[in-house]
Amino acid sequence: MKSLSETWFAEGFIDFELKKYTLLAYLQEVNKYFNENKLYPQLADVIFHYNNIVAFRENKKYLQEHFPKQLTDVNMQKLQLVYEQMIEDDELMKELEDIIQYSATKIRGTIEAGTEIYEFVESNLSIEPVGLLPLDVNEGYLLMKDSRYNDTIVYQYRLTIFEKHDERYRGIRTDYIQQWRRTISNSPENIKRMLIKERKELPNPAVYHIESKLAYPLEETLLPIAKRSFVKYLAKEEGAS
Repeated sequence: MKSLSETWFAEGFIDFELKKYTLLAYLQEVNKYFNENKLYPQLADVIFHYNNIVAFRENKKYLQEHFPKQLTDVNMQKLQLVYEQMIEDDELMKELEDIIQYSATKIRGTIEAGTEIYEFVESNLSIEPVGLLPLDVNEGYLLMKDSRYNDTIVYQYRLTIFEKHDERYRGIRTDYIQQWRRTISNSPENIKRMLIKERKELPNPAVYHIESKLAYPLEETLLPIAKRSFVKYLAKEEGAS
């Protein structure tokens, strides 16, 4: 899917109708994926654009003092904009404000549609430890199953801690290992035993079984939501201990 540029609303010819149809074409494409219950990376992308456009709106005073300018450089992390002076034009500023107001409303509606799917999928996930857990649960295996298949898909996971704007966040990386046909002999407990036997680098791994009651696309929806839900699950467990 072709995304919008970071500052699409302030680039090139600033015309409300032009930017409106540019945005609607993008959101139509996003909603097509949502209608197929495919959330990622589309949901993350549309949230990024919403946050970006709101940041511009909140910096209205700066824009009024310095705009219209020609955008020459962008530092997205700090949202520092470098401009070159152009001829002052109040109508152009008003056009940009109309574009931002309209776009924020439309993008927010699309985010709400994606969030509704996200929350529904998340509410139908169950996460359970398999057997006894080691003291360190920052690395181990996730056993994934949804109602579409009779397979258990195994991922190795590793949690990471990173800091952003003086706050600490947990991230998670997963790597596909293999999948097993779901049988009595391939229960989560037996799969854990086989993983320990075959993969010597983790002699005492944390293993969790994540199951969905619903059938959703694995890579675009189920796995990304499961990973985020798993990080929240661990944080909750850590807080309760």
